Amino acid sequence: MGSEEESAVKEPLDLIRLSLDERIYVKLRHDRELRGRLHVCLSLSLSSYYYCHMCIDLALNDSNLSNIRDAVDGGWYAGAYDQHLNMILGDVEEIVTTVEIDDETYEEIVRTTRRTVPFLFVRGDGVILVSPPLRTA
Repeated sequence: MGSEEESAVKEPLDLIRLSLDERIYVKLRHDRELRGRLHVCLSLSLSSYYYCHMCIDLALNDSNLSNIRDAVDGGWYAGAYDQHLNMILGDVEEIVTTVEIDDETYEEIVRTTRRTVPFLFVRGDGVILVSPPLRTA
């Protein structure tokens, strides 16, 4: 029964929690898209307080957290995301779409620029949509 409760989706952020260490799609403002692996702290050991430095930095920058213990109690030990949709992605492909108007023909010129980044901090206020990986039964 514990397994069913852990995999249940009761609120929207549960979809993100269930997508830890999975590739997700993130749509951002200003025609930006990201595809990357939602970071999970594989180096966690609760008894030794050895935490991923990226998650610690992200957690301690959250105004609601004051110390490492709050970060652990708040769930930061599992993965790098919060209720504001700040998150850390790994193996990221970023796609930026720009649209320009040709001055002579007034046609739209659509350009896409792609880049890959090993790790990327995504600020939650720019997030429009987060899509978990496709799950097959």
